Amino acid sequence: MPRTTASAPVLSASAATTTEPTAPSAAALAALLPWFAANKRPLPWRRDYQPYHVWISEIMLQQTQMDRAVDYFLRWTGRLPDVAAVAAAREDEVLKLWEGLGYYSRARNLHAAARAMMERHDGRVPEAMEALLALPGVGRYTAAAVRSIAYGRDEPLVDANVARVFCRLFDLDAPAGEAATQRELWRLAGALLPPGRAREHNQALMELGALVCTPRGPRCAACPLAPACEARRLDIAPHRPVPGKKKDIVPLALATGVLVHQGRVFVQKRAPGDVWGGLWEFPGGGVEPGETPAQAVIREYMEETGFTVRVTAPLTVIRHGYTRFRVTLNCFALAMDGAPPEPVLTEAVDWRWAAPRELTALAFPAGHRKLLDWLAARPPLPGLEPWA
Repeated sequence: MPRTTASAPVLSASAATTTEPTAPSAAALAALLPWFAANKRPLPWRRDYQPYHVWISEIMLQQTQMDRAVDYFLRWTGRLPDVAAVAAAREDEVLKLWEGLGYYSRARNLHAAARAMMERHDGRVPEAMEALLALPGVGRYTAAAVRSIAYGRDEPLVDANVARVFCRLFDLDAPAGEAATQRELWRLAGALLPPGRAREHNQALMELGALVCTPRGPRCAACPLAPACEARRLDIAPHRPVPGKKKDIVPLALATGVLVHQGRVFVQKRAPGDVWGGLWEFPGGGVEPGETPAQAVIREYMEETGFTVRVTAPLTVIRHGYTRFRVTLNCFALAMDGAPPEPVLTEAVDWRWAAPRELTALAFPAGHRKLLDWLAARPPLPGLEPWA
């Protein structure tokens, strides 16, 4: 369990039996704000803290590294400058702008939230906690971030960076993801919040975790909170937070194929509730026991489209990971005899025969986008114009 009491922040029980330093407190964090003023990164949403910009950045930064998020943010806001533009955009456009960030439910929720803002809040990002939490894809952290960073409200927040800083500062000896630890982290965040400075304070904690109090090799000598840090005093900073149980990695063997007919390629669009809902793909699926990947892609085409196809050549094997899955995607060139019939879709809601140049405007999941990139870097398949 976390080593603090239910009242004011205190040191760990182990420290109480030795020489007791000053307990971390709001006063001990006074050096944080000057450090942030001198070291904060010039991120685009920090220029004016527009609520729309803060909201978009927070959704993008979920499970995405900062450098990549900045590039996507600039591209997104260049095309969709406000809530109204997001709400009016087609889903295909939203998913295409999101392509490569992964976790596409974030983009679909963002799209739905923008439409809800148009209906309920006159196209503005709401300020009230209850209104924010009612939006698709907005949880406690995102709502707190919008309220504190965009609107300057006294709202504590805890993300992975803040959790790591507090686990070291207070020597919390349970995994940060456990429910009891999360409750303690949010309690501490509220207790240490300086009134009227939530915007700077919350960003400073997150910036400290990103730049100094890093997961590996924390730079304790450069940390403005080092004098108050219990994990540093005990020389255990690299061992906090306590690791949680690792999830098992699940290998997946998949097969897919590029079906060419009269200079075009067949693609289909996944159903909204699927893991890649709303994205386009080449049909395919899992390799079953006893099957070869080539046999699997022929079977999958028949099951998903009703097409009888044949493999003309192996193309490449693409390996990529998402969440706890490690995917091996076996890719083939395919053909079919005669004119293709109308597809009978069982795993998709839309389809098209697309010229290679048309595929650049469609959003694909990561493995299939890697296949497109592989094809674009090579001479075109027989019967196709160059990929672009």
